[in-house]
Amino acid sequence: MNSDYLVLPHFDPAIFEFGPIGLRWYGLMYLLGFIFARWLGVRRAQQANSGWTVDQVDSLLFNGFMGVFLGGRIGDVFFYNLDRFLQDPLYLFRVWEGGMSFHGGLIGVIIAMVITSKIQKRSFWATADFVAPLIPFGLGMGRLGNFINLELWGHATDVPWAMIFPTDPLLLPRHPSQLYEAMLEGLVLFLILNWFIRKPRPMGSVAGLFLIGYGVFRFMIEYVREPDVELFLDVITRGQLLCLPMIFGGIFIMFWAYNKSAVKK
Repeated sequence: MNSDYLVLPHFDPAIFEFGPIGLRWYGLMYLLGFIFARWLGVRRAQQANSGWTVDQVDSLLFNGFMGVFLGGRIGDVFFYNLDRFLQDPLYLFRVWEGGMSFHGGLIGVIIAMVITSKIQKRSFWATADFVAPLIPFGLGMGRLGNFINLELWGHATDVPWAMIFPTDPLLLPRHPSQLYEAMLEGLVLFLILNWFIRKPRPMGSVAGLFLIGYGVFRFMIEYVREPDVELFLDVITRGQLLCLPMIFGGIFIMFWAYNKSAVKK
């Protein structure tokens, strides 16, 4: 083993366990992401003429959290582990054995936003534009959770910052792709979106920019991330395939939003 590369310790995924009760690092990262989203959402709701109350924000975030959890789990099973589910349907409910799919979580959040918008008698796009800037921080924290869990590492490489993951059976120096994702999907996308909303924007454009930003960043990182499933003669991964509708959909939404705004003027 090359000692020039950083060899990561074998982190315990559980912070503490007391009988059936415990707290895991991955769960803590999601919790911190939710707490930050609520803090930022409440802060925006309290601004003059925001059109939101704190209770409405809490309702939206609770529904969104349920959408992330249910959609993320179902998406992970059906997008990446369908064969295992068909052999063992109860695998769907053993959440401690599997992960979460962002794309499944996104579908869950969209469903939650549709329901919440109807309840609050608000445009879906107004809800989507409010939610979009709150999401990236949680995404970044989730990727840090992947890093602590020593999962979803990248391709083998000889770059100076390569790391050796003890969960890798080959113990090869690899791209810390979880940290790349935490930086791009988390910090950079957060800064872009929250800079974008500093000025009034056409309804739907913030959500469209989020879809484009996440789709492009994830598509790029898939080139250095060890893929779960490879498709089309090793040309495109499952993650990249799922990102394409996000990118093109986001472009279409932004074009529609700005075109609609121009027509109104």
